[in-house]
Amino acid sequence: MGFNTKAYLQSKTDAAPLAVFRILFGIMMLFSIIRFWANGWIDKLYIKPKFHFSYYGFEWVKPLGDYTYLLFIICAVAALFIALGLKYRMAIIVFFLSFTYIELMDKTTYLNHYYFISLLSFLMIFLPANAYFSVDNVLRKASYKTIPKWCVDSVKLLLGIVYFYAGLAKINSDWLFRAMPLKIWLPSKYDLPFIGESLMQQEWFHYAMSWSGMLYDLAIPFLLLYKRTRWFAFALVVFFHVFTRVLFPIGMFPFIMIVSTLIFFEADFHNKIINTIKGILKLKTTVDLKPVLEVKREKALVPFLTVFFVIQLLFPFRYVLYQGELFWTEEGFRFSWRVMLLEKMGHTTFTIKNAKTGASFVVRNRDFLSSFQEKQMSFQPDFILEYAHYLGDHFTSQGHKNVQVFVESYVALNGRLSQPFIDKTVDLYKEKESFCHKAWILPFTDEIKGL
Repeated sequence: MGFNTKAYLQSKTDAAPLAVFRILFGIMMLFSIIRFWANGWIDKLYIKPKFHFSYYGFEWVKPLGDYTYLLFIICAVAALFIALGLKYRMAIIVFFLSFTYIELMDKTTYLNHYYFISLLSFLMIFLPANAYFSVDNVLRKASYKTIPKWCVDSVKLLLGIVYFYAGLAKINSDWLFRAMPLKIWLPSKYDLPFIGESLMQQEWFHYAMSWSGMLYDLAIPFLLLYKRTRWFAFALVVFFHVFTRVLFPIGMFPFIMIVSTLIFFEADFHNKIINTIKGILKLKTTVDLKPVLEVKREKALVPFLTVFFVIQLLFPFRYVLYQGELFWTEEGFRFSWRVMLLEKMGHTTFTIKNAKTGASFVVRNRDFLSSFQEKQMSFQPDFILEYAHYLGDHFTSQGHKNVQVFVESYVALNGRLSQPFIDKTVDLYKEKESFCHKAWILPFTDEIKGL
């Protein structure tokens, strides 16, 4: 029996799951921003550094000095409004723009879950997440208990892509057959109670973690979709993310994924959550409950979101357009749900040379970069190129003539011995950033098989 697209688009579902998702999303984002501020990371990452690494095409996105704090306040207020369902449409747009601007201010802070939040908040702009149990219901004196089914399913699909693609990325020889980089990371957790000096030091456990992580990511979306395995799947989600949070400093991401997966549960479950909130806050229903909310401009919106998801399905595979080992060059690596697959360490020095006289000197990187920026720059080619241009411009402005910038770099990948990374005979000040392959990256001397 074939899939009937027209019938599916006409199908409806309870609005409670999307309402609960909106509330939890807003709360988690608000807490994340407060946590970021409280830890002093705004000043450390965006105010103090002299130089900020930018994304290609978004060089104009820069920290705003002390006004960066205002940007975080705006983002936090928008998250609160999202949770309340107050002026939801404006709030989610403001959140998407402010959060994404924060994400783009410095490439050094890139994390997969920041990218996920930007995509998710963009998707939520087009979803009626305030149809039910929101302050907007009170303001318009109307609440809608039923919404189009695709509105809830679109969130499930995005979550499914994140998990499944993370699993596909783990199907590689380093992860499965060398247990890398877990074999490097796990033994360092020797101080964990009970398991630190036992399990964390065992090679078989490193392999078990690698294989189970791959199988978990591949299977969990389907286990969550199937009603009979849903609670078991959710238990796995909680265990997996809590355990990884204990092992690795990955911030709020585990908790965001835990609460997000609740959307896979039936509407009765979410209605119980809403009724519990009503009971705690002693809220009474004072609005008209209308049967169905019809999404405005749905005929145009559905094709638009279809294109959005097609892009999400194809974009992670753009790496096939580049030559060389993906883990080495990292061309097409970001924004592809390749989570915790790399342990790279680099040592990179920059030499400023006068093309005519041959006079040269070595740059002291800590004069321009924070320790975190220097670490990230040392093994990522686009960082190295951008920093080379920054140094070239800086020393040219200081009165140096005929400036050339040469780089000597050695990088170790997933436990291998370090090897030369950048062609030290190439003047990077003359090289331009683009979507083309960077020919000045030296070839990787090993092979990593996989997707």
